Amino acid sequence: MTPFYARLQAWLLTRGAGDRGQATTEYALVLLGAALVAMLLVAWATAGGGSGRIGALLDRVLDAVTSKVR
Repeated sequence: MTPFYARLQAWLLTRGAGDRGQATTEYALVLLGAALVAMLLVAWATAGGGSGRIGALLDRVLDAVTSKVR
């Protein structure tokens, strides 16, 4: 192996040894993922007939609950 590749490999191996900030990075990625899902849900619900589907779903759920209570 050439000295450059040996130094590069050693640098990569030692650089990945520490996991400082890993939890912060994971937390940020989870928040970004949740925000993306929320934005997609809002976009679907407000455009393209999603609101009618959500209303119909809630009506069916409420009808099912009230029929079991009676």
